Amino acid sequence: MVQESPLEASDPFSTMNLSTANHQISLNDGNSIPIIGLGTYSDPRPVPRQTYVAVKTAIDEGYRHIDGAYVYHNEHEVGEAIREKIAEGKVKREEIFYCGKLWSTEHVPEMVRPALERTLKALKLDYIDLYIIELPMAFKPGKEIYPKDENGRVIYHKSDLCATWEALEACKDAGLVKSLGVSNFNRRQLELILNKPGLKYKPVTNQVECHPYFTQAKLLKFCQQHDIVIVAYSPLGTCRNPSWVNVSSPPLLKDELLTSLGKKYNKTQAQIALRFTIQRRMVVIPKSFTPKRIKENFQIFDFSLTEEEMKDIEALNKNIRFVELLMWSDHPEYPFHDEY
Repeated sequence: MVQESPLEASDPFSTMNLSTANHQISLNDGNSIPIIGLGTYSDPRPVPRQTYVAVKTAIDEGYRHIDGAYVYHNEHEVGEAIREKIAEGKVKREEIFYCGKLWSTEHVPEMVRPALERTLKALKLDYIDLYIIELPMAFKPGKEIYPKDENGRVIYHKSDLCATWEALEACKDAGLVKSLGVSNFNRRQLELILNKPGLKYKPVTNQVECHPYFTQAKLLKFCQQHDIVIVAYSPLGTCRNPSWVNVSSPPLLKDELLTSLGKKYNKTQAQIALRFTIQRRMVVIPKSFTPKRIKENFQIFDFSLTEEEMKDIEALNKNIRFVELLMWSDHPEYPFHDEY
């Protein structure tokens, strides 16, 4: 019998032998999600064809998970790249995992299915793998992404997250989406759904900011207790646009510990940060439109961090968000007033 290495004995997760070819983790509805995906959000907006090239590069490299959204204005390019790779015989549709998002102006139950159908039409796909509520905060329903009053403030709408969730459940029953999740939800908002009378499907994921400077230990524990996978956005920190990013926190990728571990393993700081997060049983969706970085970010399956190194990186936590969404902090469902 092959002797288990100490890492495998102490970490049941590593016995799954995640590899570039096989890196799915199970969801609570029987489906599974690749542990790394390509993020497709860009600030400023991506130039035409940039997303298309990025997604094709990612699929060629071995990525099977693409994270997108209607409000990113590039779903048509994501779909084109996926369909081209399927036509080439590089991948089958069932090997690709696409996550789309329901925007805040379309929480009203009767708007949910048309919003999903619009995403399907942009992608030219029959179904998507995961559809999530992008924010727990509802805005005034309608076509405008940021409906504003005469003072330039976004117009809010009363949220009814349970009613929105029921409309999503109907989309799953109709076969338009395989799995349902949420994003930027705190514990109380997750409990609203989990404790909903007549709940048909639990959220499978909660997509939130998470990286070595913001480790989300309490929310992670809560989600694990409820069999909800955390999908970490901004796993490498964010761009430094002060209009929506908290730039008081230093850039993550200049961190000394990540740099020294990078030297030890012959890896970049980004690869160390991503490996740290997947070893915590979280999915990562690093965004890049640079082919070199898209490739680098995927090379995280040929090494692992020791338990001690994991603890050292966890100790970098500053409990400071890069993405605070302060412009909406007066919304009744603003998620970040609570501790977690």
